[in-house]
Amino acid sequence: MTIIEPHIHMLSRTTDDYTAMYHAGIRCVVEPSFWQGASRRHAGTFYDYFALSLDFEPTRSVRYGIDHYSCISVNPKEADDLPLAMETLDGMDRWLDHPRCVCVGEIGFNRITPNEEQVFQRQLEMAKAHDLPVLVHTPHDTPETSKKDGVARILDILREFDYDPGRIVVDHNTEDTMPLTRKTDYWAGLTVYPYSKLNPRRVVDILRRWGLERVTVNSSADWGVSDPCSLPKTAEFMREQDFTDAQITRIMHDNPLAFYSQTPKFNPQLDLPYIDPATYQR
Repeated sequence: MTIIEPHIHMLSRTTDDYTAMYHAGIRCVVEPSFWQGASRRHAGTFYDYFALSLDFEPTRSVRYGIDHYSCISVNPKEADDLPLAMETLDGMDRWLDHPRCVCVGEIGFNRITPNEEQVFQRQLEMAKAHDLPVLVHTPHDTPETSKKDGVARILDILREFDYDPGRIVVDHNTEDTMPLTRKTDYWAGLTVYPYSKLNPRRVVDILRRWGLERVTVNSSADWGVSDPCSLPKTAEFMREQDFTDAQITRIMHDNPLAFYSQTPKFNPQLDLPYIDPATYQR
């Protein structure tokens, strides 16, 4: 099976991860912008990060038979520093125009603050101006924040935003938020990630209840406890749970291809050769 991974943070993964992903069937990845563990202090450090994601990472992944694209944004985790976020957005147009930028994201909420909301709304308008799809991050459940409340507010904002709902994916849904997301025409993202998100069993249960239409499944693997091969493992679990090959292919390949292909910049090469690191020569 050929898998398209619609949300993974490869800048924090190793070349061994690329090797394992290739051998598990992953042939294309999309990398959203994210918080790297320490908040950035200058707009220029955001731009350096965008350049790393858009220009360097595809050259790293291609040696392992995987085509790499990016989503560009000020992530919600760093959106509460409003002056820095706005300064960064002022200079972000050229990165959104990059041929490897296929989406604006992740944007949305971390702690559901007014500053985050302002940055979220401005980036929605930037997505419209650049004719790009949108990847929306939904907050975690914490003692201070409610994912369900965050998704409700996100949907309120999106309803006021004049843009094709089929070009927006609301990510990191759970059993509590799917009833909200499924009342809309937005795509719903499900994330297989230990502790803070879903496991394969919960993903399967959600798919059985809500169906496969306008749904993507991702690993969101990053520097935390996560698995860059969680999609192949979820596909195998789906097979054990009597999903058909066509249904598995729809989730693992067809749906992410359909979502990102809404920009002509997304044209993944799914037959890239794996170059053995032991024999690779520049």
